[in-house]
Amino acid sequence: MDTPFNPSELIKRAVSNVTCSVLFGHRNEYEDNSFGNILHLTDVNFKLTCGFWGEVYNTLPFLRCLPLPFQKIIKNKKVILAFLNKEIKEHRESWTPLEPRDYIDYYFDELEKRKNDGSSFNEESLRDSLLDLLVAGTDTTATALQWALLIMVTYPDVQAKCYSELCLMLDSKADELCYEDRSKLPYIQAVQHEVLRFKVVIPLAIHSVNQEVKFLGYTIPKDTRVMVNIESALHDESQWKHPHEFNPSNFLNDKGEFLKPEAFITFGAGLRVCLGENLAQMELFLFFVSLLKNFEFIWPESSTAPDLTSMFGATSTPRPFEVKLRKRLT
Repeated sequence: MDTPFNPSELIKRAVSNVTCSVLFGHRNEYEDNSFGNILHLTDVNFKLTCGFWGEVYNTLPFLRCLPLPFQKIIKNKKVILAFLNKEIKEHRESWTPLEPRDYIDYYFDELEKRKNDGSSFNEESLRDSLLDLLVAGTDTTATALQWALLIMVTYPDVQAKCYSELCLMLDSKADELCYEDRSKLPYIQAVQHEVLRFKVVIPLAIHSVNQEVKFLGYTIPKDTRVMVNIESALHDESQWKHPHEFNPSNFLNDKGEFLKPEAFITFGAGLRVCLGENLAQMELFLFFVSLLKNFEFIWPESSTAPDLTSMFGATSTPRPFEVKLRKRLT
């Protein structure tokens, strides 16, 4: 493709279809404008909720009746919830107990088991969890893939080395690559993890302590909101060989084998580690090697360098960019 294009929307659609397959048991066509609008509204709400006007809404409730920008959050959410309610209704009508097709059906089975025990499981909480999973399952993974492409055009030597390792694997394998093959691709694994370390998609993790905690001589009172600086750990000079530059050797030992340091806490740690880590890692690997196998990614303007400056928000995203594709000769 000689014409440069912005890959953002295509990536979001592809990633969201994985999430939709898990949640709803089906994917959505790329030409489906109605679902495209839902993705757009969730993206807008995600940015607004985690930005200035979201904080105003939460901290100054007496302003909630005014026609300020946070009203768009409420309006958009009604459209998104109507979409989710439609999915729940259609699933309820076709649901067969103990024959789950997707997340919603599993939730229905759990509702049935708990219907007489006063459980907090109900259709409202189902709808809320669907909203959380749809937003979180799309935005973060899609952002990580955008960073991966931008970094590949910034470091074409790294891209070439990834492709060479992939070709060696494909020469010795008759079938398509699967997630289990990642152990035989140490450099690609290192690159994938280095993208997540170098450009931290979620720089801060928010937790609330449910009891008083003593930590390093400090007392953290019960119900205090604690913000964990994940980015600090991922750029700690005492933990990384090359803390402030993109270098896959941060995840390789002297023998060229993949090694994940304990300081790699992109997905959190302990009991509050991200529940979607396995799915996200699987998506990132399979999307990345599939794209790499079929296309070379090229920066369209030889006179300028790619801009790796992050746009800070709830997620740290790249500035809008365009790339060119060159079909691999297979």
